[in-house]
Amino acid sequence: MYIPAHFREEDVPTLHDFMRANSFATLVTQQQGIPFAGHLPFTLDATRGRYGVLGCHVALGNAQWRMFQETPEVLVIFQGPHAYITPSWYKNHPSVPTWNYAVVHAYGLPQIVKDETVVYELLHTLVQFNEARFAERWEMQPLEGYIQKMMRGIVAFEIEITRLEGKYKLSQNRPVEDRKKVIEALAYADSEVEQHVAELMLHRDGEFDQE
Repeated sequence: MYIPAHFREEDVPTLHDFMRANSFATLVTQQQGIPFAGHLPFTLDATRGRYGVLGCHVALGNAQWRMFQETPEVLVIFQGPHAYITPSWYKNHPSVPTWNYAVVHAYGLPQIVKDETVVYELLHTLVQFNEARFAERWEMQPLEGYIQKMMRGIVAFEIEITRLEGKYKLSQNRPVEDRKKVIEALAYADSEVEQHVAELMLHRDGEFDQE
């Protein structure tokens, strides 16, 4: 990924937090040299390996898991909020339109998980993570009966992360007055996604108080 110095993020805990907040990601593999993308929910275990280990599963009928042998290293793209930025918000001119966004690329080595108990724990972790925000939470049944039957229709896998790339393109290359105007415009936009970009800019723009 092309990452100018202004936009590079290398702090691993920051990247991990972003990945958890945007855990429905894109898995990219190759089949006979042709890219293949799957859109899947991931979990992250930050305690294992240098950059952590991702957990995921696909339907047994989804051929992507069979591509792991052909694609030793895979790419998982965690996409955050994004917004079009019009030059009409700037005080400094001439200027051109651009796009603000945040994204993390995780590269790693996939490994099929066959142990039924480990697969169950991967699924249980995924359910607990996503159910946490609900007042009434759905509880996953024990490893027997219906759940055991449903598990036969999936393939679980883990990806040991070998490389992490973070890009937060949030107008850092613009003067302070321009960034403030962008944040103000996005904060009052109709789109929640654009409002989230404003929140992300505010969270990361601590240098306002120093300039």
